[in-house]
Amino acid sequence: MTGARAAAIAANLAEVAARIEAACARAGRDPSEVRLLAVTKTFPAGDAVALADLGVLDLAENREQEAGPKADEVRALRPDAPVRWHMVGRLQRNKARSVARWAAEIQSVDSARLVAALDRATAAARAAGERAEPLDVLLQASLDGDPARGGCPLDDLDELAEQVTRSSELRFRGIMAVAPLDTEPTVAFERLAGVAQQLRTLYPTARELSCGMSNDLEEAIDYGSTCVRVGTALLGGRGLASP
Repeated sequence: MTGARAAAIAANLAEVAARIEAACARAGRDPSEVRLLAVTKTFPAGDAVALADLGVLDLAENREQEAGPKADEVRALRPDAPVRWHMVGRLQRNKARSVARWAAEIQSVDSARLVAALDRATAAARAAGERAEPLDVLLQASLDGDPARGGCPLDDLDELAEQVTRSSELRFRGIMAVAPLDTEPTVAFERLAGVAQQLRTLYPTARELSCGMSNDLEEAIDYGSTCVRVGTALLGGRGLASP
């Protein structure tokens, strides 16, 4: 990690923080209501350490095979930093046991079979002393019905939420979605906000609404996002990143 790289990340973070504050001001919201989740996928552990040194302690990955080693490396470099790792990509059931070792939260839960696998994996991780707390989960909602992009159909969210709440190993925290490629973000986020409100009525712990990324975080904040997932605006284009 060079001094120039650390300075660039710090400058990017200041710009993102200013965008979040401005968006919250326009929406009449307190910036403390919006959590910044830094997406470090494809970037080296040194970048994650730089973010942690700047106070960004919620870090996200989308591939278990990259995330596990990176979380271990960051822990070795900054053993006292209370970093929370989040899984935001599609998760195969056979990776549940590995993810339960390092993840504080999984935002991409989209099927009953994955819920069952995570329930078993978290129980095993706690029994082995690999984690102390239950696993926080967000249900990924599908706004376009495209199975290739993941997500639970909106009509099935309530049933899936009920399954999560029956588990003593999982904590239902809310929903996540990605705006469809062929839909205006405002249209997608307005629809998602309505779904989130319905779930909160039934499940008071489900307060999180994770939507909005580098290009559309302002629109997401307008519609109540409590978590924006930002990668490119913090760390740059991934095509130029170190593996």
